[in-house]
Parts: sequence; structure tokens; C-alpha cells
Amino acid sequence: MHKPTDTNYAKVDQSYFDNRGLKRYAGVWSLWALGVGAVISGHFSGWNLGLANGWGSMFVATVIIAIMYLGLCFSLAEMSPALPHTGGAYSFARTAMGRWGGFLTGLSENVEYVLTPAVIVYFISSYMSGIFGTGTATLPLWWVGFYVVFIGLNIVGVELSFKLTLVVTLLALTCLLVFWVSALPSIDFAKWALNVDADGALLTEGNGPFLPFGFGGILACLPFAVWLFLAIEQLPLAAEESVDPKRDMPRGILAGFFTLLLSAFMILWLNPSVAGIGSYQLASSGEPLLDGFKAIYGEGTAKLLATVAVLGLVASFHTIIFAKGRQIYSLSRAGYFPSSLSVTHGSRKTPHRAMIAGAALALTVMFILWFSMGADQGAAVIGGTLLNMAVFGAMFSYIMQALSFILLRRNLPQLARPYRSPFGVVGASLTILIASVTLYYQLTDPVYRQGVLWVAAWFTVGILYFTIIGRHRLILSPEEEFAQDHHEAPAR
Repeated sequence: MHKPTDTNYAKVDQSYFDNRGLKRYAGVWSLWALGVGAVISGHFSGWNLGLANGWGSMFVATVIIAIMYLGLCFSLAEMSPALPHTGGAYSFARTAMGRWGGFLTGLSENVEYVLTPAVIVYFISSYMSGIFGTGTATLPLWWVGFYVVFIGLNIVGVELSFKLTLVVTLLALTCLLVFWVSALPSIDFAKWALNVDADGALLTEGNGPFLPFGFGGILACLPFAVWLFLAIEQLPLAAEESVDPKRDMPRGILAGFFTLLLSAFMILWLNPSVAGIGSYQLASSGEPLLDGFKAIYGEGTAKLLATVAVLGLVASFHTIIFAKGRQIYSLSRAGYFPSSLSVTHGSRKTPHRAMIAGAALALTVMFILWFSMGADQGAAVIGGTLLNMAVFGAMFSYIMQALSFILLRRNLPQLARPYRSPFGVVGASLTILIASVTLYYQLTDPVYRQGVLWVAAWFTVGILYFTIIGRHRLILSPEEEFAQDHHEAPAR
């Protein structure tokens, strides 16, 4: 079955794929938990930084970004059962735009999935250091410890990985639900959520302007609104571990998106509205949900509440490590990355080498920043610049995935589609438009531009490797074979 159809593919026998097998386990609920768990940390912290531009600006930006993800998720719900391969975004772009399109899409996702857990583990470690009083100097030890534990859990087996994902996701959502119920009797929206003035100053009595900085404030909020949905697009990477991807993948993706949509607007409404906090204070908070709990229940339970707040971060850290492993695995199995990275565990059938390599790269970046810049400046870069790099990589991949959807609709109308997006090309086009605007804002803002430049360096290294080595060592993986069989754009 896996025989080269042209001289651009290296010759491999069946043992190559036997050493790279995966195990099917996931059903609808497992996929739902994988998608929600990957994103949920963004509802605990990160999104709130946009409140510096006013609550209304953040609200409108969230609506715009939600429309972008609506178009993206419905597009993925159509493409993932039609192309049910672990490659996900790379697989879609490979069939629609040829090898270079597939590689660049995969490379942009690689930036996102390697760096996002690095940012998350930094925040987890900050929480844990505060809870146990271990001090700033021990943060790197927390990073290594969490990577070792959660990569180990992911390696043990896909069944354990998905069960743990379901548990931590439900716990994180329960934590949010408790906050919503607790906050309702304590809110005064007009006084606290609308307490940012037109010059960014604090309005002690609230009732400030809805859009303090006008349209520009909305644009400034777009990257922060992304944090409320970032990584839901990882679900197609679980296609080869899904029991019935043609049925379950669309259900899992859409159920996950609408769960996150409800949670995003609940936290955006209630957290800044709690008496004693407000948008102005939350705009500079590293733990907005924890601040909300403290305002409601008092400082006495701070450590207990901090432990609870870690749940959302842990859920996302665990699930994005899963995605990172599958993303590196799929590109490696096809030869775009070194093929040795795609070998799976002999008995567990999990991509252990890919997960370890991704973690090693992330920790290397973190250690270089930490020890070369010093703890304070290194922490700022890890928590800020790396986050911006992950968002930029995600936006680029969204454009490529939505473009793949449009091209597949146009060029392969005969492709069997178990599910069809009701928004079709219009939904995908809106995704491209909004993602492009978000990218443009990143390019024009000096704070974001530094991260963009580092992504450019990442792309340069990846493109040089693929040009010189990778494209001469491609393997006819399921993604490549599907593209060949369906007469994709001519190989380049």
C-alpha cells in the first residue's frame, strides 16, 4: 500500500509504519475534553490584559475573534472527517496546496504547539512557587518537573492520557462554574467593569465609556481575545486515535467550541464586574480568576484558591503536550522533520520521541532566556514574547487552514465529506480576514513585533532544513498518499 508513486519519495517497507503505529481510543467526549482542556487556561488568565483598553473594546474584540473561530471550527469539522489523518492542518494544506503549503502550515503550528506549553508551564510554576514559597530561583526546577510528569503520563498510553484530560478539564470547568455562581450576587457591572477612562485612567465611580480608545482599542484587544479560544484547532491531530473520526470529529470540535464560547463570555462579563476589582485592576493581573475569588471569599483562603486556579493551567498544559507530540510525529513520519522523531513506543504506541524532542526544544529556549537575560527580564520575555510568538504562529496556520478549505471545496468537489460546514466558503473567508487583521496589528505594534521577528527566524531555520534535506527524504505517509490519490496541486 505504501509504495512511492514518484522518485521524490524515499523507499520504505511496512516495518517503517509498524514502528510508528498509534492506538485508537478517543470518542466524542474524549475529543471534546481535548479541545476544551487545551484552551481553558486562557479563561483563567491572559485574556484580561486586553481590559487596559476598556471592557467594551475587549467585548467587541471577543465577538470578532469568536466569529473567526466559528468559521475555523466549522471548516475543521468538514475537513477533519474527510481527511482523517494525524497531520491535521498540515494534511489539509498538503492536499490543497502541495508540499510547500503543507510544510509551511505544519511549521507555523509547530511554533504554536512548542511554545504555548512553555508559556503555560511558566505560569504554573509561578503559582506553585507562591503556594509553596520556593522563591524565584527554583522556577526552572518546576518547569522541568512538570514537563517530566506530564510527558510521562502522555507516554504511558493514549487511554490514560484521554482519561486524565477528561478529569482535569471537568475540574477546570467546575472551578469556573463555581466562580460564576459565586460572582453573581457580588457584581456591579457599570461601576466596576466600566471603570477605565478615555485616557486609560481609573474611574473610581465607574460608568465610564464603552470604548475608551475607540476602534483602535478594539484592534489592540484582538490578540488577547485569541487567548480565550487558542488551541481548539488541535483536535484534528487526534484523528488516527479516534475510534470513528468521520462521526466523532465534527461533534467533538463543535461541542468544544460552543462550550468555550459560553465560558468566554461568562468570564468576560463576571470577572471584571465583581465588586472591589474592576477592569482597571484586572488589566495588570497575572491571576484574574484568583483575584475574583479573593474579592468574594477574602484573602484567608488564598493558597487553597491558588491551588484550584492551577487546574485550568494544568489542563491546557497536558492537552497541548498531547497535540505537540502528534504534530511533530505527523511531519516526521512524512519526512518533513527527521523521521526518527516519529517512532512510537513499542508497547504503548505513543509518539514518545516527538513529545520529548518538543519539550527539550521548549526548555532549551526557556533556559537560554532565563540565564542570559536574568530572572526578571527572562520571565517577562517567556510570559510575553513567547506568548506573542505562539499567537502569531496560530494566526498564520488559521489563514492556511481556511485557505485549504476554500481550495478543497473548489478543486475537490467530489471528495467524500461526512459533514459539511453550513457557513462554507463565507465562514472560511471571514477566518482569513480576521486572522489577517490580527497579524497586521501584531506587525505594527513594537511589543508584538519582537515575537514576530523570532517566528521569522524559526521559519528561516525550518525552511533551510526542508530545502536542503527534508524535501529529498519524504515518505509516503497516509497524508502524502491521500494527497497523491486525490490529485493534489502538483508537487513542488
